[in-house]
Amino acid sequence: MKRRMIILAGLAIVAAAAFLTRGFGLLEGEDRRALTLYGNVDIRAVDLGFRVAGRIAAMPVEEGARVAAGTVLARLDTRPLTDSLNLAEAQVRSATAELEKRRNGNRPQDIAQAVAVVAERRAALAQAREDYERRARLVQTGAVSRAAFDAAQATHDAAQAQLEAAEQALSLQREGTRPEDIEAAAAQHAVAIAQRDRARTDLADATILAPEAGTILTRAREPGAVVQAGETVFTLTIERPLRVRAYVAEPDLGRIAPGMPVLVQSDGNPRRYAGTIGFIAPTAEFTPKTVQTESLRADLVYRLRIIIPDADDALRQGQPVTISVPDARPAASR
Repeated sequence: MKRRMIILAGLAIVAAAAFLTRGFGLLEGEDRRALTLYGNVDIRAVDLGFRVAGRIAAMPVEEGARVAAGTVLARLDTRPLTDSLNLAEAQVRSATAELEKRRNGNRPQDIAQAVAVVAERRAALAQAREDYERRARLVQTGAVSRAAFDAAQATHDAAQAQLEAAEQALSLQREGTRPEDIEAAAAQHAVAIAQRDRARTDLADATILAPEAGTILTRAREPGAVVQAGETVFTLTIERPLRVRAYVAEPDLGRIAPGMPVLVQSDGNPRRYAGTIGFIAPTAEFTPKTVQTESLRADLVYRLRIIIPDADDALRQGQPVTISVPDARPAASR
């Protein structure tokens, strides 16, 4: 009996020591690894609208509809935009023809025509010179009046001027188009192409496509409405990948790192979703940026983002969740 009492007393002492020392230090590491965080499912929404003004012709989706990336959500009446594109394309054709004309220079027929004009002007000048010289002899004898002589001289001077003009025109025909004229035509051609491309872009912007898969949260306008550029027509919530916004206290900041696996659970949902820490904010929130005392440092929190690739419809945007970090680094002794 006495031996039994000694054994029981020894076991009681061992149990008390184990309780006071947390299993002789064996359980302390396990407790320090436990890290629980709290947060909310991120609300990711995008307002969608047309980049051009116009009248809405069709809106084939309703609020609450799930849409895939690239789904047509709305279209404008494209008649005015199509007319603008047709005009721009006609201007491109005109500018292209003008540029080709400038680059090709003058045709042989144009040069031959200028040569013929020069020959005609030379013949006219020869006739005028002969008449002028004849009257110059006669005016000295009084056989021709001074007025007739002056008229012959004026005709001669006009014919000479016309010949010089024709010769200059022939020279221009042979020289061809000036480089400056070709550059100006090329610039006009580039302007026409830019206007055509803008018209094409405007026509493409007359359709709203879903940028990513998601759910239509709001249908702000209806078919027939005239909307301005940038006006919200739909609000789309983006559901995949699901993101959770959580916060970690400053003393636990060193226990986590990007890439660590986590488990996420919401109220009333037995499923635990596997996720990954994707981002930890480099700056603190909630308390002042500069903290001078250890007690205030304990109130600092850092925002982090958790990515859940295989979430289902049970997780809703804005929903509060609990996050456990099974592989968190051990907590520092305090």
